[in-house]
Amino acid sequence: MESTTSTKDIAVQADRMAALGNEARLGIIKRLLNCYPGEASAGEIAEATGIPASTLSHHLDKLRREALVQSRRDKQWIWYRANAETLNDLLNFLYHDCCGGCGVEIETRTC
Repeated sequence: MESTTSTKDIAVQADRMAALGNEARLGIIKRLLNCYPGEASAGEIAEATGIPASTLSHHLDKLRREALVQSRRDKQWIWYRANAETLNDLLNFLYHDCCGGCGVEIETRTC
């Protein structure tokens, strides 16, 4: 089976995987998925992951740029949530586009 994934789509997914390839950012995603569909504040994320506040905003910004997390401001607080649609898109890219026709059975779920 030949993939119909464009070069642009591959580049987008590669950037997302690169963002997740960082230990701190993967920990942030894991924390946000643990409370999904709920949200967590930056302080809650820092406490749960042990990531210092001085670098947490950098990691959250990278995840936001890759559409892996969503954020909303409520007065002085910013709340973060895992972007399940983007994460599902990434998993579908890996499972269906890359493994299509290889005979590997992978159970997929939606959040």
